[in-house]
Amino acid sequence: MSKTQSAKARAKKIKLILFDVDGTLTDGKIFVFPAPAGIQQATQEHAAQHGGQGGFALVSQSLIEAKGFHAHDGAAISLARLAGIKTGLITKRISETVALRARDLRLEHVHQGIQDKLTVFEEILRQDGIHGSEAAFVGDDVIDLPVMRNCGFAVAVANARAEVKREAHYVTPHAGGDGALRDAVEFVLKAQGKWKRVVADYIFERSPKRGS
Repeated sequence: MSKTQSAKARAKKIKLILFDVDGTLTDGKIFVFPAPAGIQQATQEHAAQHGGQGGFALVSQSLIEAKGFHAHDGAAISLARLAGIKTGLITKRISETVALRARDLRLEHVHQGIQDKLTVFEEILRQDGIHGSEAAFVGDDVIDLPVMRNCGFAVAVANARAEVKREAHYVTPHAGGDGALRDAVEFVLKAQGKWKRVVADYIFERSPKRGS
């Protein structure tokens, strides 16, 4: 069986797609801006728990961390939902921007401030009552490897580190922040034979008169 055939066989079993954020859902760049006066950042209490630890969060009421997300990835979440596949993120950094994006996309699982991603991954599997072989993970850096080694379908984005690409079952054509998650979702849905139906349902939801 070729690597592509193996990837498709793995993708056919997927019921849950989880992903990293920085470098996967984004291009990895982090922007820091002065926060508007009076803004309340709901994630600051969570961020403060990691105060003094590098790489977790910006602990400040006067500054805000921003990231850019791709619209194609947002559409991918909707397509996955229509196919009956759950989605969620596991990320080390804590960001109000990510919390807002997660609420906007209605992700089933949102875990920020996570250094030990594998333990959280295993908790999610227990919560959803599924086996590791039924879950996919999309990542870009070595912190993602423990989950990628224990999930059924490991996906590396095009801009992933070389170590991550070597252990992935599939590498997306697009980079993180440029539609990589959409690539992963499309691959899964096409492997499961759901792509055409889901696209038709997606169009009909948004334009019922032209859905056919």
